[in-house]
Amino acid sequence: MENQTEVNEFILLGLTKLQELQCYLFTLFLLLYVASVLGNGAIIALVLAEPPLHTPMYFFLGNLSCLDIFYSTVTVPNMLAGFLSRHQTISFTGCLVQLHFFHFLGSSEAVLLAVMAYDRYVAICNPLRYRLVMNPWVCLLLSVATWTTGFLHALMHTVMTSQLRFCGPNCIHHFFCDIKPLLSLACSSTRLNLSLLNIVTGSIVIVPFIVTLLSYLYIISFLLLKVQSWEGRRKAFSTCTSHLTIVALLYVSVLFTYMPHSMGGSSEREMMVTLMYSIVTPFLNPLIYTLRNREVKSALRK
Repeated sequence: MENQTEVNEFILLGLTKLQELQCYLFTLFLLLYVASVLGNGAIIALVLAEPPLHTPMYFFLGNLSCLDIFYSTVTVPNMLAGFLSRHQTISFTGCLVQLHFFHFLGSSEAVLLAVMAYDRYVAICNPLRYRLVMNPWVCLLLSVATWTTGFLHALMHTVMTSQLRFCGPNCIHHFFCDIKPLLSLACSSTRLNLSLLNIVTGSIVIVPFIVTLLSYLYIISFLLLKVQSWEGRRKAFSTCTSHLTIVALLYVSVLFTYMPHSMGGSSEREMMVTLMYSIVTPFLNPLIYTLRNREVKSALRK
């Protein structure tokens, strides 16, 4: 039996091998990243600086903007460096760190969107008890639970992946260390890892989605049955439109990537979908909230 050498670094193959596209892609994603950081940073600054925005809804929006900044930062700077070099290598430890923070922030965002949907449910269906139910301590507790859930979920994948042996090819067909391309390179059995990916990650995606769906079903039924005026319905729906748009952008792409947990499939297709929810969606979130929200636009004018 031949000796097997342990892999201690990986080569990220990136988005494309076409050298003529590297410069254009570098410029495009650099602009998207800078706009994402500035836009989400502006929302965080507004939420902190403007007293009218010191409400549960904007507290959670500040959390979402913070997650989006970190989420893009996990992958984009490394990807931009890859456009400038022919061979982009990353150490095994660096790969695990990137994998951990990507899943930590991504799963936290999924849970946070469910919390934001519940907040809208209480605000619209129980307005008289809203301040009591969503008091500052409850908001803080929900925020801590959101970030903790994401951290523990990512830690599980990081620990399980670190136990695998990598002794063969070390080329990852992706622009960062995502779990599925990494598992495909392992020499040891990945059955348990794939089971956890199916069950735990599937639950992290599906359970918040169900909570979000149920919240909006209750909201819609309440507005149709209890609210008689069209103006009242319009105002209530207007507070939900931005959140619903973000939910749609995130979940369509995430479900498309992670629910069919097969090791096969097109790596190019998966990279395009990952670009959508890790780079494009964080860039669009500030635009969606500023264009659809009168209070945020008013605070920006000030």
